Amino acid sequence: MDIKADHLLDAKGLACPMPIVKTKKMIKDLNSGDVVEVQATDKGSKADLQAWAKSAGHQYLGTIEEEGTLKHYIRKASDESEEKLHPDTVNNEELSQNLKNDNVLLLDVRESAEFAFEHIPEAVSIPLGELDERINEIDQTKDVYVVCRTGSRSDMACQKLTEKGLERVYNVVPGMSEWSGETTSLRS
Repeated sequence: MDIKADHLLDAKGLACPMPIVKTKKMIKDLNSGDVVEVQATDKGSKADLQAWAKSAGHQYLGTIEEEGTLKHYIRKASDESEEKLHPDTVNNEELSQNLKNDNVLLLDVRESAEFAFEHIPEAVSIPLGELDERINEIDQTKDVYVVCRTGSRSDMACQKLTEKGLERVYNVVPGMSEWSGETTSLRS
């Protein structure tokens, strides 16, 4: 079956958050109801675009993989709703101070390869795309700080966690892209 899209966006070869950034930029200029096909090679783009579309009020239609390229289909919302952001954020310095507290869980929602090569020692890895299935691994009695590379995936994860009933959830912005504290990796 040939799927018809009104617009094509080539995001092949780009890593997070660029497929979302390019999609967000393109979709704002489209007509309500238009369908965009986003072609990407980043395996994490499926969960990222699906969560972004939901938070922005657009309709995520689905993804088809063909010869190593993921073809994501998103329909622009008919209303001009503002993208919803998680209200509770902390910066990297605040996270660094809060990590000294025993009642803190640091959740890293980047892909497992990103986590393997560099992460904060106290962090627990649950990639965004696995969050729904692994939510029971999160200690709900703790303050949950969620980190990714720039704060986009972690924002989506925070929204998911609060929808599931967690109350003390904080998005770490700007996240690992500007983290200057201690890190560890496979090479350590």
